[in-house]
Amino acid sequence: MKADLHLHSVYSDGKYSPEEIARRAKQAGLKLFSLTDHDNMGGSEEAEAAAQKYGLHFVRGWEVSSYDDCKVHVLGYGCRGGAAYRDFLERRKTGGLLRARDMLEKANSYFCTSLTMNDVEREHLKKDAPLHTMHVVRAFARRLSVKADALYLSAFDRGKPCYSDLYRPLPEHAIEAIRADGGISSLAHPGRIALDFAAKEALMLRLVSAGLDGIECVYTTHTAEETAYFEAFARRRGLFTTGGSDFHEEGGRAVLGNPAFRADGRLLAALGIPFGGGGE
Repeated sequence: MKADLHLHSVYSDGKYSPEEIARRAKQAGLKLFSLTDHDNMGGSEEAEAAAQKYGLHFVRGWEVSSYDDCKVHVLGYGCRGGAAYRDFLERRKTGGLLRARDMLEKANSYFCTSLTMNDVEREHLKKDAPLHTMHVVRAFARRLSVKADALYLSAFDRGKPCYSDLYRPLPEHAIEAIRADGGISSLAHPGRIALDFAAKEALMLRLVSAGLDGIECVYTTHTAEETAYFEAFARRRGLFTTGGSDFHEEGGRAVLGNPAFRADGRLLAALGIPFGGGGE
């Protein structure tokens, strides 16, 4: 089944509503999509209603922004949104606010500006979702008249002067929270993890031992060689193979529905998606 299982909306750092994401998914010829906003599933009900409107399958998802000496994000699918999720979400909200204030202070000092949390909150469109680093970045990008992505890499990424490591969970914490809420976990964009090959494989093995269920093998920036390696790694360990674009907005690096990913019957069964075969 043609799918895109990594999409962002206004409930984190994406530019479009869940309704618009669903419309674009239909336009791209997808049969299944998942909204995977950072650290929350706030757009799930809107996305599910839109999926029904456009005749698409939908699975609840989110992307936990976890860290372990570098960015190691974990995708969660099929979570119920119960007590385990709500507890994790509240901690992400509290941590996100404190981290945003830390970045704001550092960035004002670095850029000799005087932005306030009100400036940051203007970028934070969904107040019931956690504040994200990109909300802070976009506030400064607007003030400095520069592109947000470039500003993030130069000033807010790990090791840069405005970075904050406050309240960032380990990937094991993400896996635990996803499993406790009845979902399956998949390591997001492993090709982007800033580790050498040996360290990256050691990390993946460690996370498999911690209960990781899958690997996002098909991804926008993965090379053919990386995709093949991650698929082989997943196959040898009985993990699910997932894939998605990581789409945020038109004109960005990612294109919704690309690269092409087809969810197999085993993954669809785990996600509770009916599958009739026939290359649907």
